[in-house]
Amino acid sequence: MSEKDPNSVYVTSVTSHTHLANHEVNLQAITSNPLSIGEVGTTLTNAQKDFILRRLHFDALESFDELPPQATFIFEKIEEMSTEEAVEILKEAVKEHDDDVNILDSDLELWKRLIDYHEPPDGLKDKLGQVFHHHFTPEEDESKKVQHAHPHSGFAEKFGSIVHSVKNIGSDDEKSSSPRKQSFLNDGDEEIKGGDEVVDWSLQVRLEAVIIAYWSPYPQVRAVTDPFDDPTIPVETFRVYLISLIWVGLGAVINQFFSERYPSIGLGMSVVQVFLYPSGKFLEWILPKWKFKLLGLEIDLNPGPYSFKEQMLATITCGVSSGTSYVSSNILMQKSERFYDNHWVDWGYQILLTLSTQYMGFSLCGLLRSFAVYPVKAVWPQFLPTLKLNKILTSPEKKTNINGWTISGYNLFFITSAISFLYFWVPDYLFTSISQFNWMTWIKPDNFNLALATGSYGGLGVNPIPSFDFNVIGTSGFYYPFYSTIIGYVGLVVSMFAVIGVYYSNTSWTGYLPINSSYLFSNTGESYSVRSIVSKDSLFDDKKYQEIGPPFYSAGNLVTYGSFFALYPFHIVYEMGTQWRPMYEATKSILKGFRNLKRSVYEGLTDPHSVMMKAYPEVPEWAYTIILVISLVLAILCVKLYPAETPVWGIFFALGINFVFLIPLTTVASRTGFSFGLNVLVELIVGYAIPGNGLALAFIKALGYNIDGQAQNFVNDLKMGHYAKVPPRAMFRTQLLSVFVTAFIQLGILNYQITGIKDYCDPENSQKFFCYGTTTFYNASVLWGVIGPKRVFGGLYPVLKYCFLIGFLAGLVCVAIKRLAPRRYTKYFEPAVFLGGFIGWAPGNLSYSTGGVYLGYAMMHYVKHKYEAWWQKYSYLLGTGIDAGIAFSSIIIYFAVQYHEKDLDWWGNNVAYSGLDYQMRVSGSRLDVADAPDGYFGPRKGHFP
Repeated sequence: MSEKDPNSVYVTSVTSHTHLANHEVNLQAITSNPLSIGEVGTTLTNAQKDFILRRLHFDALESFDELPPQATFIFEKIEEMSTEEAVEILKEAVKEHDDDVNILDSDLELWKRLIDYHEPPDGLKDKLGQVFHHHFTPEEDESKKVQHAHPHSGFAEKFGSIVHSVKNIGSDDEKSSSPRKQSFLNDGDEEIKGGDEVVDWSLQVRLEAVIIAYWSPYPQVRAVTDPFDDPTIPVETFRVYLISLIWVGLGAVINQFFSERYPSIGLGMSVVQVFLYPSGKFLEWILPKWKFKLLGLEIDLNPGPYSFKEQMLATITCGVSSGTSYVSSNILMQKSERFYDNHWVDWGYQILLTLSTQYMGFSLCGLLRSFAVYPVKAVWPQFLPTLKLNKILTSPEKKTNINGWTISGYNLFFITSAISFLYFWVPDYLFTSISQFNWMTWIKPDNFNLALATGSYGGLGVNPIPSFDFNVIGTSGFYYPFYSTIIGYVGLVVSMFAVIGVYYSNTSWTGYLPINSSYLFSNTGESYSVRSIVSKDSLFDDKKYQEIGPPFYSAGNLVTYGSFFALYPFHIVYEMGTQWRPMYEATKSILKGFRNLKRSVYEGLTDPHSVMMKAYPEVPEWAYTIILVISLVLAILCVKLYPAETPVWGIFFALGINFVFLIPLTTVASRTGFSFGLNVLVELIVGYAIPGNGLALAFIKALGYNIDGQAQNFVNDLKMGHYAKVPPRAMFRTQLLSVFVTAFIQLGILNYQITGIKDYCDPENSQKFFCYGTTTFYNASVLWGVIGPKRVFGGLYPVLKYCFLIGFLAGLVCVAIKRLAPRRYTKYFEPAVFLGGFIGWAPGNLSYSTGGVYLGYAMMHYVKHKYEAWWQKYSYLLGTGIDAGIAFSSIIIYFAVQYHEKDLDWWGNNVAYSGLDYQMRVSGSRLDVADAPDGYFGPRKGHFP
């Protein structure tokens, strides 16, 4: 490769893409001395260079005098790679990704064509050869290089139509305004068209192989990562710890405070990232350049410019506080007067419970790494925007013109954030009725059937225009694969008819209750209180129960629980039947790790990101094992020192069931973004094993769910670090610290909320602190813990037990379909996601998902396939910008005009809440309880199950 500075080392060339040194660069040299198009790929023709630029979407650069380092690196690797090595890489890629739902069909077909390539007809070959094999003479070179450096290049125009005929090279709109897209053909010339034709086999086979072997086969991953790494960049610095702890604290406060609000608001990662960057740059400016030793470690207060890796490590550290601990619902349920009112739930109990569950989940990361972090197929699409935002904050961009868009990603993010900030005042304060836009119920607010069908609060949400509020619509449509979004939505629509059928047939007395409420009801249609059927120790009291009777679920809740019961056996059967090989390999890898503690976790991995991560010391398995032991001790102390009414064996049961489900749950989440927890399964088993004990169920359920849920959260962080090349040990240390700090802060806020906020968790709370999550947690402890599944399945809801059999049989059928049906029909066949749509009820409904489908189709289907270059640069930034604006705005709105109420009393803020739809969240039914025999519904007194 030619270099502007002969003393700069750009790339260390070796013989194979599996060698670590072949992926490493001196980033400072490659960015401070960028090369022009004429200085790279000296063995390639200008036409071939243009072809490569189009394939990588660098053809939109406004100047080619200074190429991005990613382009320079890829040119170097194409020249180094042989066609023989390239073919072998493509063969392995086809074998691995043939059924990969995240691979574009056009890419897969092109790889197959390149592997099976045969010579084209002579006429076509001659015509292509004239263009591809044209070299500039020395006299032409300087003038043509100038043309190449500008999108109005005459050569680019000449070459444009042939390149445009190749799939993915000209994937943008043929009518693009870019002059590089215009045809060069003269009158009488025959236009060459084609979809996936191979026009220069030697170039294309090497280009595709280099993309796979040095970058990623997924365009969404290429959009947020680099094909190289520089291990010398500072990462775990003093300033990372300082700014991380500050923002971990602020994030923990805000996110815990608003966790029980619905719709929830919070300080998400998109907001924290925006603050972390200027914080890091500020420390870069003010900290002295001192070095000193502390406990044998050399600490550099200011190692130079604040880097992308520092920003990523700080982001990952703060990610721990981006969500509240699952056990916060447990603590709120036990301590609040509205629920169990256990006065013994003091700080000691809360700290032991929180730390044990958080660290137990953290310890399982050691097991999850082998199949949830390192495999190429484990994309984790929901966290790619975090990487994209950090890249545009920390890395300078080259000016581009993509379909007429010349705005930088940096400016787009902040402009979008500003617009989102201002706009959110409208649905959240000025005109709140357009947030959950139940406009059809306004026609006749007191019409029960209209509210039931179209209502956004207590109805089913059948509404083509459900919201103008992105806090309701969500921004997942910018991130999640569209097939996942639409399959889940179809499942939700189908399950709606199940809800309607259950309700109108009055199955299990649901006709006497609201159709889609998440609350638990008595046999008179009122809110059910657990204190009316338990002793002073919060254990089941049969005498009280025979007076009060059992609790009842709404139709929406029944469908949700039945779907959960079917989903567990279905998912195990389906994943084992279709993903058995990667699961087997992952399990074998884990067992090898236990047998050989010195074995590298990257052993046998050849994908580029795993190869690059070999530069950093791994976290040994014994470190995760120590964390596991400590967390088990904390959990045992929790049940031994406090009247938690929980046996020690329940802790080990929760741990064991996570080992069983950890792999199948994580595999589907990593490729589709869809995930679900073990909470329902755990409460069912514990309800049988420890009947009449809601406290034990809540405790073991918190462990059972949070171990897996928290483990997945940490795995997400590890995957981001894997993509960004953050040293694993640095992540390990900072995450341990973050968990500890976050636990104490969130518990402090939670204890304040219980006593300091008026009507906290009341359905009529004026500040929308409805506590839906904790209410559901509480309801489960009552029905499945205090009452117990034996009574539920034996007399109250006997049909639910058959859902397990239905799920098992459906799993077998779907495995057969996946294996036997033609691949073109089953590639996007993800029945677990479809069945997952069934669990979206009570309090969710269609109105929370319809807008996301529109957005997903627009961004993840239409734009991604038709304007891939635009999508790669801007899509994630639009989503994170909207999220950031909402977070900023919602926090300011709350403390400015809602905490001390300054209501705007007008029609636009009242109409959505004035009809039956809003009332049906907690009351309102098709059948009148007064008309029921003896004034109550359900089993007769003296015959309660």
